[in-house]
Amino acid sequence: MNSAFMRRRVMASSACLLFLVSACGDAGQGSPTLPARGPKPIVGVILPDRTTSTRWEEQDRPLLTQAFNYADIEPFMENAEGDEAKFAQIADEMIRRKVKVLMITPLSAAGGLAVQKKAKAANIPVIDYDRVTLGGQAEYHVGFDSVNVGQLQADGLMDCLGNKPGAQIIEIEGAPTDHNATLFTQGQKSRLSSKYDSGALKLVKSQPVADWNNELGGQLFEQILNDNAGKVDGVVAANDGLAGAVIGVLKKKNLAGKVPVTGQDATVDGLRAVLRGDQCVTVYKPVRDEAEAAARLAIAVARGDLDGADDLATGNLRDPVARRDIKSVLLGATLIKKDSVRTLVTEGIVKPQELCAGDLAQACAQQDILGG
Repeated sequence: MNSAFMRRRVMASSACLLFLVSACGDAGQGSPTLPARGPKPIVGVILPDRTTSTRWEEQDRPLLTQAFNYADIEPFMENAEGDEAKFAQIADEMIRRKVKVLMITPLSAAGGLAVQKKAKAANIPVIDYDRVTLGGQAEYHVGFDSVNVGQLQADGLMDCLGNKPGAQIIEIEGAPTDHNATLFTQGQKSRLSSKYDSGALKLVKSQPVADWNNELGGQLFEQILNDNAGKVDGVVAANDGLAGAVIGVLKKKNLAGKVPVTGQDATVDGLRAVLRGDQCVTVYKPVRDEAEAAARLAIAVARGDLDGADDLATGNLRDPVARRDIKSVLLGATLIKKDSVRTLVTEGIVKPQELCAGDLAQACAQQDILGG
């Protein structure tokens, strides 16, 4: 389902909701009287952290909160701060509060599964949001086509490299405990493995980074680079945070802007790096559409409309550990280069003032970004 169609459905359903609320009174009376309502259904949402990406607090939280409030659903939303123990404690409190549905972005498969088992025992449906709990029991998943994201990163890198036979590539991948990271790598390999096998490109090393830790990612990259006598022609960085860490190392080596680096998430920092020329590409995943889809799914489940929820989850994602298909909403992504950053401004995804501050005024003028 494309994002434009999804937005039209959201608007239509919102209009229907408004009509139903305004029409609840007795037609024979001069003014409508709303029926007495019980407590609002509660949806529990656990966001993962504040450090691996700014999106969780800057985008997901306000978008989800707005959608739930509009639908007269009470959001109970907390951030696990990257802490497994806190993740479990928050989930316990949400289960105690008898939320109608629990939506989680797991820090690990083990942590996610432990929470899902407790939720199942309490008859609370679970939605895996953005990340899948491998071996888990979630009824639904909402996220992006992660294999395609990895393919976009690889395509972007090859385009930035141009015709450079035997170019040496370092891969800085995401957390091995995050199935999305595995799928990103799978997508990259689907494009790059044949290049490595033929010798068209040379893989120096592919390095996963625990917990998506940017500082650790920079340290690991620097070690790999030093072990390779300081030689690198391109870097596959799994997201903008890791790309920023890589670029920090390249700056110390006087290589920033000379070595193409990929990213993901189209963060403000990532987009600024693209405009500056330090980062070659990022991948834009429309968080607005993801949050919108997840909210609609959670609202349907919270209201007991499981048929409606199933109608929304038009795709399936295979869990190779549990050996089952999870009912899913899978969204597409877009490769962003310097000459396409402007599209995110014109669509209202990012403000030009955020992008163009400081040293980037000239780069923004060249891309006609300040003109909006």
